[in-house]
Amino acid sequence: MASSASTWTSPPTRPPLIEELVSGVDRYNPSNVNILEDYLYHQIRSQEYDCLANLAILKLYQFNPELYNPDVVINILIKALTSAPFPDFSLCISLLDERPAALAAAANADEPDPLPQLQPVLARLHALLQQCCFPQFWALYRGDDVEALRDNYTVECVGFEDAVREVAVRAVKAAFTSIGRARLGSYLALDGPELDAYVAKLGWTSDASTGVITVPPNPDNQITSTVVQENIQLPRKSSLISCSS
Repeated sequence: MASSASTWTSPPTRPPLIEELVSGVDRYNPSNVNILEDYLYHQIRSQEYDCLANLAILKLYQFNPELYNPDVVINILIKALTSAPFPDFSLCISLLDERPAALAAAANADEPDPLPQLQPVLARLHALLQQCCFPQFWALYRGDDVEALRDNYTVECVGFEDAVREVAVRAVKAAFTSIGRARLGSYLALDGPELDAYVAKLGWTSDASTGVITVPPNPDNQITSTVVQENIQLPRKSSLISCSS
C-alpha cells in the first residue's frame, strides 16, 4: 500500500500507459475504460494497488452509466478496503453515492446487481478495520454474512488476507512496544507455527516463557518528552513595573 502522498499519486508499479491515462485528460475518455479495468484485474492478481487509477474507473462510470460493471466496482472496494487507515475506501464510496439512478438500471437485467447487497458488508468490514477491531473483523469476514463476498470475490484477490494483516501490523507498530502472543494472534487470525512464522518474518522477537512479543522501536511507538520554552517579550517592562509600584 502507498506509504506517502507521492507513491499514492504515482505508484512505482504503474505502467507508463496507465500513467499517461491517469495524469492527462484521457482519464475521462470512455474508450479507455477497458484498459483501466484490465489494469484493475492485474492489481487483483499481482497484489499491486493503484487507487488513483481505480478512482478514474468509478468517475467514468459516473459520466457514462452504460459502462457500469458491478464486479469491477466490488473489486475496487476490496482493494481499497485494505488501504486502512488511509481514506481510499471512503473516496470510492463517495463516488458511488453520487452515481445517477440510471447507473443501476444500466446493469445486465438478466443478472441481479450484487453491489447493493455487498456494499453494506464491505462498509462494515471497513469500519472495523478503521476502528482497529481486528478480531471482530475476522469473525465477520469468516461468517455466513460474508460468504458471497468470499466465494465470489476475495478468493480471486491474491493476498487479500495478508493485506488485512498488514493493516493490523501497522496499527500494532504504532501503538505497542510489546504485545501478548494471544492478542496478536487474534489481530492476525493466526496461531501456532503460522503465527511464529509471521512474527519471524516481521523481524519481531518472541519470549516463549512469557508469551510476550517485542515490537521494535519506531517513531510512532516511542514516547519522547517535549520541552516547550516560551520567550515572552515585554518591551514596556519598565513601564509596567513602575505602574505596579
